[in-house]
Amino acid sequence: MEITSTTQEGITTLALEGRLDTITASDLEHAINSRIDGGDRKILLNFAKTSYISSGGMRVLLATAKKLRNDGDRFGLCNLTPEVHKVLKLAGFTSLFSIYASEAEARAGMQ
Repeated sequence: MEITSTTQEGITTLALEGRLDTITASDLEHAINSRIDGGDRKILLNFAKTSYISSGGMRVLLATAKKLRNDGDRFGLCNLTPEVHKVLKLAGFTSLFSIYASEAEARAGMQ
């Protein structure tokens, strides 16, 4: 998995490319935690180029949501591929996260 990070208007976006599985989940967790430890409190994950998510990846999403639940914190997901959306929906996760159709919509909703 390749993770690209950008920060704009106080929102850190991590664009994910590849498979988010048990092996790569730790890479994402490390990337997110280093941003949070650095003071970033608005994290957006862009799944436009993510072909798969496993239970290990979903665990990282849950752990991040728990860390970012204070006033002013934001955690969102955007550009879910059909495969990722289906897995999150089947697991009942779509009601747990702020999910946006596009990165622009997410940025507007996370201000």
